[in-house]
This record gives sequence, C-alpha cells and structure tokens, in this order.
Amino acid sequence: MMVALDGTVVSVANPTIGADLGASLAGLQWVTNGYLLALAVLLVAGGKLGDRFGRKLVLCVGVSGFALASLGCALSSSIGPLIACRVAQGLAGALLMPNTLAIIRATFAPGQLNRAVGIWGGSSSLATASGPIVGGMLAQHVSWQSIFLLNVPLGALAAAVTWAAVEESRDERSGRGLDPPGVALLLGSLFALVWGIMKTQTHGWGAGYTLGFLGAGAALLAAFAWREATARQPLIPLDLFRSRSFSAGVALVAIGLFALFGVLFFITLYLQRVHGYSPVETGVRMLPLTGVIAFTAPIGGVLTERFGPRLPLAAGMLILGAAMLGLRPLAPHSGYGAIWPWFLAMGVALGLVIVSATQAIVGDAPVERGGIAGGLQATANQLGGVLGTAVLGSVLAGRAGAALGARLEEAGVSGALAGTVLEWKGAVAQGLAPPLPRAAGAELAGRVGEACHLAFLDGLHAVILVGALVAFAGAGVALLVRRGRPSGGAPAFG
Repeated sequence: MMVALDGTVVSVANPTIGADLGASLAGLQWVTNGYLLALAVLLVAGGKLGDRFGRKLVLCVGVSGFALASLGCALSSSIGPLIACRVAQGLAGALLMPNTLAIIRATFAPGQLNRAVGIWGGSSSLATASGPIVGGMLAQHVSWQSIFLLNVPLGALAAAVTWAAVEESRDERSGRGLDPPGVALLLGSLFALVWGIMKTQTHGWGAGYTLGFLGAGAALLAAFAWREATARQPLIPLDLFRSRSFSAGVALVAIGLFALFGVLFFITLYLQRVHGYSPVETGVRMLPLTGVIAFTAPIGGVLTERFGPRLPLAAGMLILGAAMLGLRPLAPHSGYGAIWPWFLAMGVALGLVIVSATQAIVGDAPVERGGIAGGLQATANQLGGVLGTAVLGSVLAGRAGAALGARLEEAGVSGALAGTVLEWKGAVAQGLAPPLPRAAGAELAGRVGEACHLAFLDGLHAVILVGALVAFAGAGVALLVRRGRPSGGAPAFG
C-alpha cells in the first residue's frame, strides 16, 4: 500500500509542487518517473535479495528506507533534491515490493493463491484509490510536503508489524551473485530510453539528440539481454519467459499501468488547470477510476480462480480501450457527467487486468523463484507507469504545441501577442495560459486562455487515442495466456 500510494498521491499535488518549486512539465514528470524508474530497474534485484537473505528481513529494510526517503522528500526545497529523494524512495520500494508477493507465494497453497493475490491487489488498489484524495486534501489544507511525511509513521508501523507477524522464508538454493553488470546495463538502457522519449518535447522525434539516446537505450537493452543469456547467475533468468502465460502477463501488467498512469497524470492537469478544481475536488472526481479498482481487484481474483486469467484479461483490455475512447470528446466546458462513467469503466477494467496478469506471472513461476517473479511483476508495473507518463507526455506536448498556432488564429490572436504566447508552449502542455499585461484586457485574455485550453485538449485527445490503441492491442496479447484450470490444480510452468 505504501508503494502504490506514493505512485498516485503525487498526481493531484503535481500542480501545487510545480507552482511552489517553479518546475517545468519535464521536471514534474521526473518527480513521478524518477520514483518509478528506480523501482523498475532494481525490483528484480530486490526480489533476489529476498530469496537469498530472507524476504522478511529485506522487506523490513525496504520499509524503513522508504520512510527515511519520504522524510527527505518533505524537506526538499527545490525540484532537484525532490527528484533525488524520489529516486531513493524507488530504491527502497524495490526492496519491499517484490517480497510482498514472494511471501504470499511461499505462504499459500495453490487453492488459496488466487484469492490471496486478489486481496493483495485490492489492498494496493485501495492505496491507489485513496492517493489522489489524500494527496489533494493534504496539498490543499496542509502542504505538499505533508503527503511525504505521512509515510514516516506508516513505515514505522509496517516494519514493526512485519517483524512480529511474518514468518521468514528464503530460497536456500539461490545463488549469491546479484549480477551487477546486468543491473548497470538495465539501468542505463531504461534511463536512456526514458530520457530520449521525454526530450522529444524540446528536440522532436527526428533530432539527432533524441535518436542518439533512443539508439543508445536500444543497444544497451540488447547488451542486457545478451548478458542475461550468458551469465552464470543472471539478474533475470530468461528461461522464465519460455512460459507464454508468464510473458503475456508481464506485457499486460505494463500495458494496464501505461494507461492508468498516463490518464492520472494528464487528467488531473485537465481537471485542475482547465476546469479550475481544487486538489481535493480533483481527487474526489478521480474516485470512480481509482476507487472501484479496490473492489474489482478481488473480483478479478475470483474470476481468475474460476475461469483462468485469459477471459478477465481479454475482457478488461477491451473495456479499457472502449472507456478511453469514451473520454476523447472532452472539451473545456465538459460536465462531470461526460467523465465519470468512463472513469468507472476504466477502474473495472484495470481491476480485472492487474490481478489476472499478476496471477499469470506469479502462478506460472516455480515457488523457489517467487521473489524473481514478484520482482518482474512489479517491474512491469512500474515500467508501464514510466512509459505512460513519458510517451504520452511527449505525445501531448508535441500535439498541443503544434495545435497552438491554429487555435490562436481561430481566436483572432495574431502578431506579436501570438508570438509571445507561442513561446509558452511548455506551459500550455500543462494546461496553463501565459500571463498577459493588464493592457491586453479581460476579453482578449479570455480568448487567449480558451485557445490555450483547446490546444491542451488537442494534445489530451491524442494521448487518449494512443492509450486506447495500446489497450486494444493488449486484448490480443491476452489470448496468449494459458486458459487455466480450476483452483484445486497446482500452477504449472511452461
């Protein structure tokens, strides 16, 4: 719940953080992506540490480190230290997150595993649901720093309860090596890819700077795959991916979180910057999306137990794509009635997808590799979030910037004033309108603001379309998942 909460609690507070620290859109993206990327890179290593040294021990270390890093976030006075402390949060989260699933895998018999994973998914989904509301209330009535201070007492309590209540488990046959070269190659490849994607907002997709980073990321990723195939003790045993269900499950977790984080990041900007809602009002309006996941995740566990993961995965992805298309007609003055039914449908879909895909991953892996499987599940989770904010952020910024000139022309804004507004493309991509001199008058300022909001929505519509197409592709991937058996059968591998 702590890791999931910090993935979404910042979303509603992002506009407040940006205004207080003077952050750009890229800076705000790194507040989210620095956390998610650190998680993604080291989650498998965190799972291996738990397999080797004891999952209970590593979980407690991770919880304690997470609380300390949260304190550092709260004490940050500029965007750079905040991003650094968010990275530290991600590193600590990489120790605790995979070992939660590994402990569940080691504790429950096959007949109980689906329900246990459903409860696990419901718990983390409850945190995801409460994140925007908790973040909105604290950012509006206390300060954005308080959203991080919340983790300090929670971390202390979680570490104490874990140490007292959880039985230690480990894989006695686990190798001692953690494959540092593999970790370095994975870190370098993911950083280069995400950095290159985010820099398309300023350099464009065809620029040498962008292509250089994307090419370097692809080369490092290929080197990582070669390293894992030849290493005696690889970070990620590639033979796990011989299971079609396992591979498809990893892909589907990433696709589902791609949509969730992409929508959370940009819809909160739309609700606050275009509609003018407060952080609390925004968090409450996100509840049909985030809150319903807490209820549909356990249902996904029951459906997976009864029918296997294929049916809920395919249905969830189709519902997700249709719901995203339903959000495409959003306009600056759209009523909430045009939003919440699609949020509700997305919440239903994500609850089905996340739990069913998790079962496809963890249930298909051998028990002794529970930590690695849990790490890969959480890695796919965080990578989906990173790519959701990075790729869709690039799409939004590019489309909004390209549409701004035409929108200003439609509003009758031209000449030097139009040139001045065009220099604020970065702000427009956040749903903001540039400040105008008082001499411009309220009527002209209103037309400029409307043009900027329409350009932002042009970008948002493009983001929603890309997300929908990715979700529909995910429905095809879901057909690759093994149909499954009734709950009494032991999970298979292969």
